[in-house]
Amino acid sequence: MESAMKLEHILLGVLLEHPSTGYDLKKYLDTHGRFLRSNTQMSQVYRSLGTMEKQGWVTHDVEPRPGAQDAKTYRVTEEGATVFLDWLTGPYHPPTRFQDPELAVRLTFAGFMSAEQLLRILDTEIQTRQDEIARYRHRDRRQQWAATIPFDTELADALGERLHQLGAAAIDTHMAAMIELRRDLLDGKLSSRSLTAIPGEILPERLS
Repeated sequence: MESAMKLEHILLGVLLEHPSTGYDLKKYLDTHGRFLRSNTQMSQVYRSLGTMEKQGWVTHDVEPRPGAQDAKTYRVTEEGATVFLDWLTGPYHPPTRFQDPELAVRLTFAGFMSAEQLLRILDTEIQTRQDEIARYRHRDRRQQWAATIPFDTELADALGERLHQLGAAAIDTHMAAMIELRRDLLDGKLSSRSLTAIPGEILPERLS
């Protein structure tokens, strides 16, 4: 399986937390997991379950329901658990957009990780975003407009600057949250699992 996050990773994580029916998984994606993936359809859930079962990652039991359709309860196999953990604890490559959900998905299933594994993910995220801020925050954002239909250059420039300011504020808020999360992890406020070693140095608690 590729390292990029897929719907199957989310489903495996939920099923490892508690065996579920396809309906239960869809309900999760509509509620608790609403912001982990956009607009997942029931057909996508069942198609993914079918694919995972063929690959040997999940299996199911049938619960007879008199007067209603029998319910299939899915469970993760040993192979499926290995696939999920290989992805969850494997190398994290931050996407270009910090708003993309992969980090949120990994944090959602942090209970399956050690404190050291979680710390490595946070360190990678923080360092990547610090580098992006340093590289792009003060870039030359001027554009040479050459529109071929009526075009309000003043409005375009003003909105472009406003969007830049909003984006800068958003990533600063994200960075502050990740740094605070890292600090709380190191201070033992998030888990009873103590860190046996602290890899690397603590990153500066400031935004570029």
